[in-house]
Amino acid sequence: MSSENNHSFALKSILEKEKLDNTNFIEWPRNLKIVLKFAKKLYILEAPVPDQPEANTADARKAWDKHNEDAVEVACLMQATMSPDLQKNMEDMAAFDMIEQLKGMFQKQARQERHDTMKQLISCKMQEGSSVSAHVLKMKGYIDQMTKLGNPMQDEMAGDFILNSLPSSYDQFVMNYNMNAWVKPVSELHGMLKTAEMNIPKQNQVLMVRSGGVKKPNPKKRGYNSKGKNKVNVAVNRATNNNKVVAKPKPPPPEERQCFECNKSGHWKRNCPEYLAKLRKMKASGEGASGA
Repeated sequence: MSSENNHSFALKSILEKEKLDNTNFIEWPRNLKIVLKFAKKLYILEAPVPDQPEANTADARKAWDKHNEDAVEVACLMQATMSPDLQKNMEDMAAFDMIEQLKGMFQKQARQERHDTMKQLISCKMQEGSSVSAHVLKMKGYIDQMTKLGNPMQDEMAGDFILNSLPSSYDQFVMNYNMNAWVKPVSELHGMLKTAEMNIPKQNQVLMVRSGGVKKPNPKKRGYNSKGKNKVNVAVNRATNNNKVVAKPKPPPPEERQCFECNKSGHWKRNCPEYLAKLRKMKASGEGASGA
């Protein structure tokens, strides 16, 4: 019996490191349950000590005596790991009554922690290119915390939170997951996402080549001329040319002149041999003045 008592609260150092005060009620009951579960005395917090059995048999009396003994040990452990102020308030209370009163005292604190945890879970988003494993483990921590705070999540809801937090590179995976109506535990979904992560970089590279690449200016595109210059520059050049004084065209050189008499190039009509010959004939026949 003495050996059993020596080892019943072997983990009580967990509670002694951080005693219960007004700031750590969420952590303290969790550690208390770990210690009591190891000592096989967790049932003390689940129900009050029953009344003395009417049947005065040896087995019934022995079970009732053990329940009372365990309840006293748990109550002493709880009071020993509290702050002095809480010890004074709960000095004569049984273990079950103490845990119920503590729940009422710190209910607002527990509710605030649930609110903060849910807020962190909803706002948690994975950055493109980061590790999906680290991201899922982070979200799993929030999901497990909600369970410890009395709000456990089903696998389907937990999966929805994780899938909605993924970047666009996982859209194909999310679509396949929903089309197949899969409902996986977080641990199994974690493994599936790690496998999908291995294929995502190659897919992204192909998409970038198809949709990207180096784009060269199109000479035929509106806004560019045949030399690839912008239309604005062409308009400026035209405006500059319009402001210049336009010179009159010079007469063509002699070799490019055309005679209107013989239709030959190289001279004007006044120098045309045929035209001069006609003038001489007309002058000789007396038609000189009028003909000229």
